[in-house]
Amino acid sequence: MSYLLGLTGGIGMGKSTAAQMFSDLGHPVWDADAAVHRLYAPGGAAVAPVAAAFPGVLKDGGIDRAALREALAADPTGFARLEAIVHPLVAEDRTAFIAAHEAAPIVVLDIPLLFESGSERQMDGVAVVSAPPEVQRARVLARPGMTEENFRMILSRQMPDAEKRKRADWVIPSDTLTGARAAIMDICARIMAKRPHA
Repeated sequence: MSYLLGLTGGIGMGKSTAAQMFSDLGHPVWDADAAVHRLYAPGGAAVAPVAAAFPGVLKDGGIDRAALREALAADPTGFARLEAIVHPLVAEDRTAFIAAHEAAPIVVLDIPLLFESGSERQMDGVAVVSAPPEVQRARVLARPGMTEENFRMILSRQMPDAEKRKRADWVIPSDTLTGARAAIMDICARIMAKRPHA
């Protein structure tokens, strides 16, 4: 049985970089956002139900994420409808990934809304990627097309960083790559040391 390590962090905290570091160390990483992209792509399992629930978001056989964002901005109650469609499909994708990598000592599950969705209950441990608020803000506002308003809307849907840090088993500081890498190597070493056959 693999050790299931939940990896999370707010927008701009450096979670993708941390996920890549786990991957570079040889640990399989499942990415919730990538799973959603697959589900929204032409032929994806979410295309028909999402297109039916949100008229006008279908484009070239797949879900147009920009159009979907506009539909959600116009009708905030749409989030619950969307999650009811997408969450079960994402969960199926995750279960299949874990089964495919059951021989791996550590499987990393990169889930942006890990605590918000209650997914931490399915993990053996949780690591949160964290950076000071000014670093987070600078990173996010440097993204193409990102506005202050958009940033605030995203933050409002995410649990505050301080709360995530309190609830996590480990904190990965991401203000420097060296610090992040050292924290990740330490986490992996501790998990491996706990394993019965290690």
